[in-house]
Amino acid sequence: MGFNCGIVGLPNVGKSTLFNALLSTQAAEAANYPFCTIEPNVGRVAVPDERLTKLAAIAGSAQVIPTQLEFVDIAGLVRGASRGEGLGNQFLAHIREVDAIIYMLRCFEDDDITHVEGRIDPLADADIIETELVLADLESLEKRLPALQKKSRGDKEAAAQAEVMEKLFKVVSEGKPARSYKPTGDEEAKLVRQMQLLTAKPVLYVCNVEEASAATGNAFSKRVAEKITAPIVIISARIESEVAQLGTEAEKTEFLEALGLRETGLTRLIRAGYGLLSLLTFFTVGPKEARAWTALRGVLAPQAAGVIHTDFEKGFIRAETIAYADYVACKGEQGAKEAGKLRLEGKDYVVQDGDVLHFRFNV
Repeated sequence: MGFNCGIVGLPNVGKSTLFNALLSTQAAEAANYPFCTIEPNVGRVAVPDERLTKLAAIAGSAQVIPTQLEFVDIAGLVRGASRGEGLGNQFLAHIREVDAIIYMLRCFEDDDITHVEGRIDPLADADIIETELVLADLESLEKRLPALQKKSRGDKEAAAQAEVMEKLFKVVSEGKPARSYKPTGDEEAKLVRQMQLLTAKPVLYVCNVEEASAATGNAFSKRVAEKITAPIVIISARIESEVAQLGTEAEKTEFLEALGLRETGLTRLIRAGYGLLSLLTFFTVGPKEARAWTALRGVLAPQAAGVIHTDFEKGFIRAETIAYADYVACKGEQGAKEAGKLRLEGKDYVVQDGDVLHFRFNV
């Protein structure tokens, strides 16, 4: 089960610099001109989790395999993208494929790096991004709604879809993102997801500040925090780029501490993205490997088993379950068994974040 976040923003806000730093690679070209990123660059990064290290130490695991989150660096957006300006059509198509969107905003001044709008105003940049995505959704709904309304005559399923689409059309027509519409139930929420509207996706804001403001933010990022209620992460892409070039963890820690930072922007961004997507982590632990897995919050045990392998879900019998805290306190599986902390859970069990699971199945 893969989850990904698309990094979007106007040209020259630092998207590709951040992407290169996040992945410790130069796969995405960073240059001082619009549209230097033509195709979306994709990379997977490990989700930092101290629990996995502790579990591996207790079990004496030969390998430690963290779970991952995917980031997609998408070509810079400009005003008019919804009408095909710049690389508008490619841009919008690539956004449609991601689970969540990171709006990257330029919150630094630098005379050597031009801004496509000729000014530094992160809130105005955010408005441009949101407006272009709303206009793209409006155009999509205008094309799809008449046909669906026609089909809905005598078709209950199509009628239900049309009813939800009409509600969304009203919201988007008012210039609001589709995510501002609150579905009345699970079925309606499912229909909204099926429509794949750009502005229905959850959003995280990243304020790219100069190096001196990485720990505290600056006047630009404070304006963003005052106006925007969505999650916000403050990052200096330049610092992340420098950290990525350091060879050891000790060097990275020393460099960050000198700047008043306790952890990298990567760690904070991944944590925020994980929360934005309502994800949880469960673990499988043994002598060969300790491994973290990603699933949506609320997932049932059979579906969690399916994250590992489809056969596990098809032939699911039960899940041997130990809470993370119990596994650590009891110093492993055997101690948890002896203390009565190992539970046998069936098909209706809702997996909890941090569960250590062993699936029994028969195919």
